[in-house]
Amino acid sequence: MRYLLSGPIAFVLLCCMVCTTGAAQAAPLYEMRDDIQSRWVSFENPTGEKGAGGKANRGAKGAAFSPVAAGEEMVLMDVEGPGVIHRMWFTLSDRSPQMLRSIVLRMYWDNAETPAVEVPFGDFFGAILGEMTAFESALFSSPEGRSFNVCIPMPFRERARITFTNESDTDLSQLFYDINYSLGGADVAEPLYFHATWRRERWTALAEDFTILPSLQGRGRFLGAHIGVIGHPDNLGWWGEGEVKIFLDGDSQWPTLVGTGTEDYVGTAYSQGVFANRYQGSLLIDNANMYWTFYRHHVPDPIYFHEDIRATIQQIGGAQQKYVREMLDKGVEITPISVDTGETYLNMLESDPPKTLDDPDVPEGWTNYYRRDDVSAVALFYLDRPENGLPPIAPLEKRTLAIGKRHGQR
Repeated sequence: MRYLLSGPIAFVLLCCMVCTTGAAQAAPLYEMRDDIQSRWVSFENPTGEKGAGGKANRGAKGAAFSPVAAGEEMVLMDVEGPGVIHRMWFTLSDRSPQMLRSIVLRMYWDNAETPAVEVPFGDFFGAILGEMTAFESALFSSPEGRSFNVCIPMPFRERARITFTNESDTDLSQLFYDINYSLGGADVAEPLYFHATWRRERWTALAEDFTILPSLQGRGRFLGAHIGVIGHPDNLGWWGEGEVKIFLDGDSQWPTLVGTGTEDYVGTAYSQGVFANRYQGSLLIDNANMYWTFYRHHVPDPIYFHEDIRATIQQIGGAQQKYVREMLDKGVEITPISVDTGETYLNMLESDPPKTLDDPDVPEGWTNYYRRDDVSAVALFYLDRPENGLPPIAPLEKRTLAIGKRHGQR
């Protein structure tokens, strides 16, 4: 099966590609397309119908927002295709971490029974762990930390349906939004569908990688991830030594794609501070309370899969050896794996049995170790079908546990 794009979807993807890669030749913004119709949906025109917007209050801004009661599911968009969603914008009266983890955003393509996108609202839009901050990337932004924007092209053939569910026990007094899309272009040929999934492990298992994207069959493109870490209270050291691994097209034990460390994956080095770039960023670094968030968008470095894919990140930290020994003496669940003296590097697990810090030939130095943390992630990807078969989102209590609280309150 080949993926040939033409018509409005090809045009939109080309525009997005040029915008986000800084290509020298601009997309033809001056091109007129008679087969494409521009549409928005919002509370001022919930159906997106031509000539049907702004009727409330005799046209004087009568339906800018709507309340969403506790437990209510609201349909934000339900239109027939073919078409492409270009951009979404939202703001909420309650942007607390608990609310942003309690709201579930779902997107359904082409009359599918299960959603292609099923994510906590905040984590999807870059408010990872429910923590708002002003930032801009190539795909997401919050200009002043009070709004939620995404500009990932999302094509659909027959229908696009988007819902917003307030699963909290608190009424949301105001939801503002608009979704900008186009209709038309019957010459579209087999576009990929946009998907996003979320998962969390309250405490990861020792020496087991956290799964960012579970094993997925099909053809598509991995767009990246938004990841949040809440440090285990017993850990004393640096949290971000783990490498990202991406298993492609039949990989089993060993991946095809592998990074060199967490801060390296998001484009920085030698520890990690706060920054926001077009394709990578680290929006929250709270070392005192052990809350950390980061993102990576694979736009300039596409990751295609032709049969299957799985993405993980190792749970590895590091510290000077005296702190590692202190944790071991206290019974903290860690396993030393390597020592770096600055001149030599010892892989402790290559010996049989593996070496320990008590072995006489193990030098003093920076020591990496398996550790356990609270990790959650939104995985973003395109797939060749509107349903992905992944497990449904975790229930409310598992999503919101410890969110918005600091170390002493957990």
